[in-house]
Amino acid sequence: MTGTGEAVVFWVLSCIAVPGALALLFARKAVHAAIGMVTTMIVLGVFYLLQEADFLGVVHIFVYTGAVMMLFLFVVMLVGVDHSSSLVETLKGQRVLTLVLSLAVVALLFGAIGRVSYSGDPSLAEVNANPGNVEAIAYLVFGKYVWLFEVTAGLLTVAAIGAMVFAHRERIIAKPTQKEWMDQRFRSGKHLAGLPVPGVYARHNAVDTPALLPDGSISELSLNRVLVARDQVTTPTRYTQLEDAETTTDGGQER
Repeated sequence: MTGTGEAVVFWVLSCIAVPGALALLFARKAVHAAIGMVTTMIVLGVFYLLQEADFLGVVHIFVYTGAVMMLFLFVVMLVGVDHSSSLVETLKGQRVLTLVLSLAVVALLFGAIGRVSYSGDPSLAEVNANPGNVEAIAYLVFGKYVWLFEVTAGLLTVAAIGAMVFAHRERIIAKPTQKEWMDQRFRSGKHLAGLPVPGVYARHNAVDTPALLPDGSISELSLNRVLVARDQVTTPTRYTQLEDAETTTDGGQER
């Protein structure tokens, strides 16, 4: 039977795991989705520890949180989203296909759960004693399911190599020096004083705040293309409104 303390820990951590799983599904930013998945994986590891599967719980936290998710964040930082085409779906019907496959996985999961038979106390004390939790898992991973284990390892290796290939860019010509960049800019006659800095005329020093021209319009040259692709550029309207409000007094007269 489940003890009171175990039940309390389960329900408390469930309130943390479920929002993390929902964040993985509905978060617009990849980093936020990764944080939600990390939270869920840590809670699942604690659940394994509560079920006396100590080795499985610790390995679950180390592998999924410390290895797989760090690899995922590493790929996001390397590849990133540097243009708007990265946010457009290139495969037609992929949402419908994803929905169908998700429903199939859910049906398979419920079918597997429905076939589970309960026979007494599900304690793992006997398994941990003879032959032992670590030995039993090693037998399954490197014995019965060794082919699946090797395929998964190969898939992760291919994913890591693919991330490096996508992030690597071959340089055909030598990298221009600072003097060569300066000579090229002066020969072109454009932006001799440099590009406008984000936050200028906007009372803000953040890179997501575009610079304003003297007429109050936004300078497109100050916008970061990555932030534009992610739709994370703020509108400086509130700063101009604040400027207009400060030029008048409570009685409507200018200062």
